[in-house]
Amino acid sequence: MKKAKSTKRKLSNNLEKARKVSENLIGMYLDDYEETPWEALKYLVAGVNYGGHVTDDFDRRLLMTYINDFFCDACLDTPYFKLSTLPTYYIPKDGTLQSYREYISMLPNIDHPEAFGQHPNADIASQIIETKNLFDTLLSLQPQVASVGGAGQTREQKVLDLAADVLKRVPEEIDYEQTAKIMADDPSPLNVVLLQEISRYNKLLATIKSSLIELERGIKGLVVMSSDLEETFNCIYDVRVPPLWGKAYPSNKALANWTRDLVHRVDQFAKWASTAHQPVIFWLSGFTFPTGFLTAVLQTSARQNNISVDTLSWEFTVSTVDDSNITQYPKDGVWVRGLYLEGAGWDKKNAALIEADPMQLVCPIPTIHFKPVENKKKTGKGIYSCPCYYYPNRAGTSDRASYIVSVDMKSGAMMADHWVKRGTALLMSLDY
Repeated sequence: MKKAKSTKRKLSNNLEKARKVSENLIGMYLDDYEETPWEALKYLVAGVNYGGHVTDDFDRRLLMTYINDFFCDACLDTPYFKLSTLPTYYIPKDGTLQSYREYISMLPNIDHPEAFGQHPNADIASQIIETKNLFDTLLSLQPQVASVGGAGQTREQKVLDLAADVLKRVPEEIDYEQTAKIMADDPSPLNVVLLQEISRYNKLLATIKSSLIELERGIKGLVVMSSDLEETFNCIYDVRVPPLWGKAYPSNKALANWTRDLVHRVDQFAKWASTAHQPVIFWLSGFTFPTGFLTAVLQTSARQNNISVDTLSWEFTVSTVDDSNITQYPKDGVWVRGLYLEGAGWDKKNAALIEADPMQLVCPIPTIHFKPVENKKKTGKGIYSCPCYYYPNRAGTSDRASYIVSVDMKSGAMMADHWVKRGTALLMSLDY
């Protein structure tokens, strides 16, 4: 707690220093130059002064988007220049210090999402996160009583019942040795990825089964409850995924949803291994290491076309037909399904971004063709470079990043900057 407060205080001090430096820079350039040097101000304020504290590329893109909107001739020449789509926020006419204070006093105490170019749904998402944090805090303060509920079921009995249910649902391990023999004649990059995924999932399945069996023995007093078993006990009681299981791939799902998701993940690779044929459509979210899979696709294309893999990048085409109509492998690249769009809606007919409906926090995106191309041209107008993340926690963790790849999508009737402010992104998995 002390460390968090210290970090927050340090960040606040840095932002205050950046604000003062920016204020001095703007004052100096406005006073000393007849024509306002906007590009120099953008570079010094956004690129250096504030940008020097920003390490994420997409955060820097958002920062530059805001700066480009406000650092322009129109903000000086246009009376009551609007700062957002809301009529409340504008640059007041020149006046006294008191007139500026009166204008500021009329601003809302709580800023609506539209003030920052975001969709009203962003307010709902924020409230959901705050509510979840509140309940997680309340749950952590729950007393460790001997019994729960009117039936008088003990904590131990509840954990035993939940553990038995999870153990019953956990799928069997995939036969790695048999799959390796089948794939021996075709050591392609994708087959190597399959064997790696099978190895990781088999290790995870073995860990789950052994920890649940040991937990049962520990509850019955047959073995000593270690710290790991104690942690697993508390997590299962709270229907959370034990950290020991969550090392294979990141997820915020509750225990029941996580278990169902695990079954689907293993099933994809079990079918692939049993048939020795690659799926026509890959479920990208099912990979523990999706960047490795995408790299393997690039390597496969490079070998087929006898070119360097370093010269390849991605071209994306979102399908306009149902998955049932996709029955053939693409000539180059792969079909990818199972992604979710956050911060926007999707126009299936025109294959472009549109505004999300009220209360629509995420929407499924149709299957996308990931096609490797050589020496791809720079992204043009009408295209939004949409970041794809493993799960809603875009920052990831200290040992694993959440960002996977950027997918070029048609921006539709809006400019790409509109979706930058919306925070539009693709997610491989959700929290439920």
